[in-house]
Amino acid sequence: MDVKNNILETIGNTPMVQLNKVTKEMPCRVLMKVETFNPGHSIKDRMGLKMVLDAEADGRLKPGGTIIECTSGNTGMGLALAACVKGYRCIFTSSDKQSKEKFDILRAMGAEVIVCPTNVTPDDPRSYYSVAERLSKEIPNSYWFNQYDNLSNRLAHYESTGPEIWKQTDGKITHMIVGVGTGGTISGTGKYLKEQNPNIKVWGVDTYGSVFKKYHETGEFDEKEIYPYITEGIGEDILPKNVDFGIIDHFEKVTDKDGAVMARRLAREEGLLLGYSAGSAVAGLLQLKDELKPDDLVVVVIHDHGSRYVGKIYNDEWMRERGFLDTELRVRDLVALKKDAAFASIEQSATVREALKMMKDHEFSQMPVVDGDKSVGSVIETDVLNFLLANPIENAEKSVTDIMRKPFPEVGTDMTLSELGKHITKENPAVVTTDRSGRKVLVAQYDILQAI
Repeated sequence: MDVKNNILETIGNTPMVQLNKVTKEMPCRVLMKVETFNPGHSIKDRMGLKMVLDAEADGRLKPGGTIIECTSGNTGMGLALAACVKGYRCIFTSSDKQSKEKFDILRAMGAEVIVCPTNVTPDDPRSYYSVAERLSKEIPNSYWFNQYDNLSNRLAHYESTGPEIWKQTDGKITHMIVGVGTGGTISGTGKYLKEQNPNIKVWGVDTYGSVFKKYHETGEFDEKEIYPYITEGIGEDILPKNVDFGIIDHFEKVTDKDGAVMARRLAREEGLLLGYSAGSAVAGLLQLKDELKPDDLVVVVIHDHGSRYVGKIYNDEWMRERGFLDTELRVRDLVALKKDAAFASIEQSATVREALKMMKDHEFSQMPVVDGDKSVGSVIETDVLNFLLANPIENAEKSVTDIMRKPFPEVGTDMTLSELGKHITKENPAVVTTDRSGRKVLVAQYDILQAI
């Protein structure tokens, strides 16, 4: 039988998926290493297990011991998986900017979570680094893994992530781009790939409020670069030992807004529900599109799953509060609010009587007139009534084309209500758009009133 002995044996060997819609303006092919297929739904499962195995091997972690770590959530999950299987206690410290979902998931795995303030310096006794270090000194038979300086972190990616990418691309990869936090993923994976082909470019995505980009370019650790930011999982106010700046060819900064908006686009357009830093990585790649050629092959390595952020970047209210979403409704919002989005139309060969019956049966005020799949006109309730009142018996059997108006305009789902107002008038009471599955939907004056 094909059976794993425990959940840890399912870590790694994640799929490579091509991006299509969000990267349509890119000059080359773009692939994504989808690390959400790991059991903890994050790339951090790889290094969490590796750090535990190495600590067990040299005696730093002993049977019945306590795992202590400062984490933004994902490394904690990787360590918690190992702890569940191997019987360790876990205590994790994290910062208060992380999503509630991350804390809830860690607690569900049996871990204790201590939430510390974000807006303090790393050496402040209240910081999540300092609290983890203190606890490791106070609690007997415990070990603080310190993923930032623990080189088993980047070794995990040198041994697994790098070889997988090289094999999956048949060695044709020319660029790798990934968000940088502890530095383990980019340094370990990048080192392996550059050993196979020194010409491969390794790009790191940084966030505004982090020190990485300026330090990489100038060698200066500038504390003026440090300020609070919202993006989770990338950027730092320290220089972790796992970041090998010699491996990284370029750092690209991405705003909090651009990362969040791109993450939502990946979900909506590619069917990939991913974390905040995944949005940042793809947004950073688009900013660098002029650096790429048609023959290049880019691999985006992402960190975690969007389930960690349902209360944040996938919550419209949270996004609007931070100015990340337009406050004005768009056509797609009208489509989402429609109770019945079925697209009903009438063939141009139908009679006025048939058009009236369809309108009465379905309570339509207007309908498109079609010739097969092609829209050729439209009929309006008032036109039908006026035409029938003029001659009820004779006009009822006439063709619907006798009272047909021009076809309803077709609009995109990104159009705002103010822009939509230019199309919906007294003479033209509706427009045609498409939903996420590509089906046509009629949006009428009634739908706008309902939404408002």
